[in-house]
Amino acid sequence: MSTETDDTAAHDTALEVPSVSGAPSAVRKPLTARGERTRAALVSAARTVFERDGFADSRLTDITTEAQCSIGSFYTYFDSKEEILDAVLAEAHQDMLHPGYPHVEPGSDDDPTEILAAANRAYFEAYRRNAGLRLVLEQVSSTMAEFRERRRQRSLVFVERNARHIRELQERGIADPELDPTAAAAALSGMVSRMAYQAFIVGGEPSDIDAMVDTATHLWVNAIGLRRPGAAPRD
Repeated sequence: MSTETDDTAAHDTALEVPSVSGAPSAVRKPLTARGERTRAALVSAARTVFERDGFADSRLTDITTEAQCSIGSFYTYFDSKEEILDAVLAEAHQDMLHPGYPHVEPGSDDDPTEILAAANRAYFEAYRRNAGLRLVLEQVSSTMAEFRERRRQRSLVFVERNARHIRELQERGIADPELDPTAAAAALSGMVSRMAYQAFIVGGEPSDIDAMVDTATHLWVNAIGLRRPGAAPRD
């Protein structure tokens, strides 16, 4: 068990607005290094418990035991199991949104197909890392409106980013100019996300990421009419 007392922990925090409800509450942000470590340990422990037991069957005492801290320390940073789940999901969202700069072979930086393939690979690898948590998200989204809305908002971030990239390709004259970038991004982002869901959650078998990347990239390229820079326009 942690030797940090609840009184000490209380001095290590500042008020913060929670991301699930949007209403002010006692959720707190650490102000000291020790507070950061305690909060990080709780979030890491919560992820382990949620992936192992599911959200409905997990208990706060399971989380604090895993984190080796007290219930009092938990309530220093979170008001509820729902709020710490949202913190866990927020970390996973950042991992999937920014999984690291996609690896592109030397000399191919200006090849949009290679960049697209690298981005698809980074997404599939991040999804695989977070597959257990994505299953938890499926469960809570089906029964809890606040998580369903939060999931929708986070999905829009991917769509908006992909729409921006499609628009840039159109402006360069190498993608179908008649496509609506946002509608195309929503359809193609949904396709790639569903591919990952089928492979890493429903499938239950090791998936060939190389084949997934090739398929997703081929579909993206065809769907947006992408061609290499300098190539003649298609009829």
